[in-house]
Amino acid sequence: MKKLTPPANFIIIVLAAATAAALVASGANYSRSLSQSLSASQASVVQLTDVNASLSAQLNLAQSQVSLLESEDQRQKNIELASTIKQIKDVYKKSISVYQNLVDLKPPPSKLTQDYAAVVNFLAAENYSSASAKLTQLDKDVSAEKAKLATASVPANVPVNNSPPGSGYSRQTVATDVGSFVVSIISADLASTKVIVDTASDGTCANNCPVLPLATFVSRSGAYAGVNGTYFCPASYPDCAGKTNSFDLLVMNKNKTYFNSDNNVYSANPGVIFGSGYIRFVSAVSQWGRDTGIDGMLSNYPLLVFNSQVNFGGNSDPKQGSRGNRSFIGSRGNTVYIGVVHSATTAESARVLKALGLENALNLDDGGSTALWSGGYKVGPGRDLANSVLFVRK
Repeated sequence: MKKLTPPANFIIIVLAAATAAALVASGANYSRSLSQSLSASQASVVQLTDVNASLSAQLNLAQSQVSLLESEDQRQKNIELASTIKQIKDVYKKSISVYQNLVDLKPPPSKLTQDYAAVVNFLAAENYSSASAKLTQLDKDVSAEKAKLATASVPANVPVNNSPPGSGYSRQTVATDVGSFVVSIISADLASTKVIVDTASDGTCANNCPVLPLATFVSRSGAYAGVNGTYFCPASYPDCAGKTNSFDLLVMNKNKTYFNSDNNVYSANPGVIFGSGYIRFVSAVSQWGRDTGIDGMLSNYPLLVFNSQVNFGGNSDPKQGSRGNRSFIGSRGNTVYIGVVHSATTAESARVLKALGLENALNLDDGGSTALWSGGYKVGPGRDLANSVLFVRK
């Protein structure tokens, strides 16, 4: 059989058709791929839009928070907070001081205790301004009551005499450039008298320390006169919790024991040293060693008269600025004096002792601790004491 050969035109047509079909199929595939890519891109765009929206929302929130913080002025808030804290501290500190003055009145008048109760109620309600105002007035009222009691304890028409007694006890009015003041005073010649310090505890005591009445100190030491000693921390004072009846001033007692020696090596507080036949005052006990060859020594403050000049003119301490009974120990030549200036500020007592002609004088504890003994209580008795200064015959 004869093989047929397709015409050239037919082959071309078939090839063209095949090519066209291939092109159509390829286009369809491309179209599907393009559509899928477009859909994925659209999804990504939607996702990016959502992220942008979220970021925008977070940015707006952050900006609003920054604006809020800027408008609050944290520095101003800190200043206001610091001011409030200071106010609270000041009021509570003031309340303790007033309370201590109040309990020194024995017994405290009912009106004053009621006024203090009102202060406590203000504090409980966080009304610090009202509490502070009430405390200011109460402090004045307590000081006035103390001055009234101090005056009432002294007989009227006490003779004026600006010379201290040569020996023994005297109560006299002393005229000064700031007024006239009654003084109860005991003098002793160091040639015939030994001055000692007696302490209720046997050594340095930090808390729950023993205390004794001045009369007990006098009797157990065989003394003929005595006066209350250094400042100490009475059990009735709120801020004495944890250090009840302790004292932190340098003292050497009659048993040659030094108290608080480690605490006072570099102390700037003044002091007085009692030797055999002499008495010495120092403006700071850092000037003094730990000699046990003396009869006794103690530190307290302030130093009222030093080298015949008034050494204390007052300070910001409201206790020292209020009028009350002021105990002291002083000297002129070979004579030593113990006593009480009645109804005076601490600065006024310095002027009184200068007017009496004392060359040196040291302030002792006062307020509820004030006590003076000479054949019996001449002033007091006050509260039980941690230590005392005593006159013993040689």
